[in-house]
Amino acid sequence: MKLSVVFILITVLLDAMGIGLIVPVMPDLIQEVDGGDLATAALWGGVLSTSFAVMQFIFGPVLGGLSDRFGRRPVLLISLVVMTADYLVMAMVSSIWLLLIGRLVGGITAATQSTAAAYMADISKPEKKAANFGLIGAAFGMGFVIGPLIGGFLAEYGTRAPFYAAAILAALNAAFGWVILTETVTDRIRRPFSWSRANPVGTLRILGKLPTIGPLLLVYFLYQMAFTVYPAIWSYFGQERFGWSPAIIGLSLALFGIMLAIVQGGLMPKVLKILGERGAVIYGHGFDVAAFLALAFVTSGTIALILVPLASLAGVITPALQGIMSKAVGDDQQGELQGALTSVSALAMMISPMLMTSTFAAFSGAGAPIYLPGAPFLLSTGLILIGLAVFIRYDRTVTQ
Repeated sequence: MKLSVVFILITVLLDAMGIGLIVPVMPDLIQEVDGGDLATAALWGGVLSTSFAVMQFIFGPVLGGLSDRFGRRPVLLISLVVMTADYLVMAMVSSIWLLLIGRLVGGITAATQSTAAAYMADISKPEKKAANFGLIGAAFGMGFVIGPLIGGFLAEYGTRAPFYAAAILAALNAAFGWVILTETVTDRIRRPFSWSRANPVGTLRILGKLPTIGPLLLVYFLYQMAFTVYPAIWSYFGQERFGWSPAIIGLSLALFGIMLAIVQGGLMPKVLKILGERGAVIYGHGFDVAAFLALAFVTSGTIALILVPLASLAGVITPALQGIMSKAVGDDQQGELQGALTSVSALAMMISPMLMTSTFAAFSGAGAPIYLPGAPFLLSTGLILIGLAVFIRYDRTVTQ
């Protein structure tokens, strides 16, 4: 594997780790700097998470557009340097407002996933793009597994330790990239930067006009909305339905992340060889419908744990969709496309958690019309079915 690919995968891994690494200490840290109780800390935690997603939504296209103009290398390296400084600031904050500013800046630097994916598209042959996007998905999945595990271990050394660790990792990766990363944007594909395009609304409007991209962006958004049911309600669902402890919930999420990484990083090329990109999208949606329906009604914690790795088999959807869309746009639009996808994912992360948690509360509380803690999975099933219908209609249109 090329060293540049290793750098890209580490960068994406750090983006995901940066989210999970600090999760175990956030309740205690917020109480330290704000002085409130746990309930207040939870409210602030929601504000910090939403602000992080908002910055990713806004700046994904900006960084993607900048990388189309000035190159992938400077955007990635500068973002890593700023990320390092941001973690160091958050490690020393004594005010909730400084912590909020830190998460805002962190959301911007974590939006480099779009630039990393554009770099991968630059160096990939058309038939290899989906498989290589699978590697990015695997790295992101492993980051979600490794981050909380390391963060929980470092929390034993204080609430600031995970931030210092994240800063060191980002700095080392920046140094690694400075030495080995080559530029892939040449004058042939370089494009002027335009603010009218480098914003989520402008980017989605322009790309949405392309007949081969608009429907796929909608499918991608619906899938991200449905997939967010896992981080949004899994811990509440596990405790309410099965009486799981935090340790079991954490292990189940780690199991899901590991299996997702295996599917996207290891099985993806085999799935593509057998089914092709469009077949992989359809297969993944079908598997998600089965998994969501089973989780909606399951009453055994053991069966739910068995379903966790099986549900990860639907992870082929994202890289397959990315591969189809990447081949549908020009070489000078790769950064713009990946920026749009980052914004779509962030938009789903802004909307879906509130939708899923409110559905869970409505069907698990004392006044619930029907006791069904798995109701959010039924909602995700509906989203997946709509996305599948849109994709099948699109597929028939382009193959006629």
